[in-house]
Amino acid sequence: MAFNEKIFQSVLSEFEATPEMLREVATNFRKDLQMGLRNPDNSSLRMLKSYVGLPSGNEKGEFLALDFGGTNVRVSRIKLKGSGEFEIVRRVGEPLIVPGEYDYIGKDSTAEQMFDFLAKLIDDAIEGDHDTKFYLGHTFSFPSTQDDLNNARLIIWTKEFATPGVEGEVVNDLLNAALKRRGINNVEPVAVINDTVAVLLSAAYKNAGIYIGSIYATGHNTCYLEPSVHDEKCFGQGGMILNLESGGFMKLTPNRFDMEFDRKSEKPGEQRLEKMASGRYMGELLGMAVAELTGENGKDYGFTSIDMSMMIFDETPNLEKASDIIAKKIGKQLELDDVKKIRELASAIVIRSARLITCSFVGIIWQRAGEGEIEKQHIAIDGSVYEKMPLVKENIAKALAELLGADAAKVDTILDNGGSGLGAAIAAAMAVVDK
Repeated sequence: MAFNEKIFQSVLSEFEATPEMLREVATNFRKDLQMGLRNPDNSSLRMLKSYVGLPSGNEKGEFLALDFGGTNVRVSRIKLKGSGEFEIVRRVGEPLIVPGEYDYIGKDSTAEQMFDFLAKLIDDAIEGDHDTKFYLGHTFSFPSTQDDLNNARLIIWTKEFATPGVEGEVVNDLLNAALKRRGINNVEPVAVINDTVAVLLSAAYKNAGIYIGSIYATGHNTCYLEPSVHDEKCFGQGGMILNLESGGFMKLTPNRFDMEFDRKSEKPGEQRLEKMASGRYMGELLGMAVAELTGENGKDYGFTSIDMSMMIFDETPNLEKASDIIAKKIGKQLELDDVKKIRELASAIVIRSARLITCSFVGIIWQRAGEGEIEKQHIAIDGSVYEKMPLVKENIAKALAELLGADAAKVDTILDNGGSGLGAAIAAAMAVVDK
């Protein structure tokens, strides 16, 4: 079959992100930041306090880091050496669910089982040493309320977690109880942070000029250092890091595919930026667009962001890899011209994603600069889309240039993967040093 060229151009145009659109989105993001600083209820950004600012980079000592952001949990012993140097002394990790063996995330599990599992991992990380004093930082990447650095109360499970008895509870209270049940009285949890905050702390420990930390992967979120926010319970310097839960930013104009996907989603009317830009949803949007081209509107082909990445990377003469992926998904072999069109469409969706994410960064940069000069800075990003998806890094750079003009030379992005563990250890060090 040959796709109708007029329909193809119409579909492709839906994913265009013009310079005018970018400036409007970045401006609206900054406005939401300003409104959120006055009253978070008036903003689509959550503006959650982390109770940490920037590390000095000279934090020292050996700390435990619990990284709990999904089904695979890791515990590390990390030696901070100061001057941005560190060493991972030991790292252990296990999944919270092994089908047919155990399941600590399902509705038939209990909070005690889950946290006893975490306590066992901690015991493995300290190699059964129940005498040496250890301070623990905890990266806990689920929606929580927090009124100090060590007091995170789970609002609701996400990511298919359903363990009863944890929602509404302070997670480190549950962890402390599990440690005591195991006879571990020498490990003291002292900090709980979000994974974006961990990325920012990790990068800022190693580099100067880090004020923004972001996750750009299956999901999306960003935090930043806000100089105007101060609290006597905040550790660190330069103000306070605010977790924006920016995937929920709503002041965007969705196209018809975005709107249709949102209507069918689990939570319609929520998480607009995430649904338009994160790895979890890009494949779904591509599938909806392809279904329109094939005349099978509404059919779910099951494209993923990994499929998109492989198609865009394909440089074989006749796009054999892309053709095979598409054929498996839609159930028929397409002509080369049609494969090229789907590849172009996948590229457009990725490019739009990178440009929209960049708007959020620029909104923050403008907010921090105020009426003054934009500082020289790096934006720290972790996540598979940023690290591995073709077209992302160069289109972030292009969008920064379009929005910041000459000031774009002062801003770049850096990969900080593995920051969840290091960031938790740094948060623990900041809490202990500043006590």
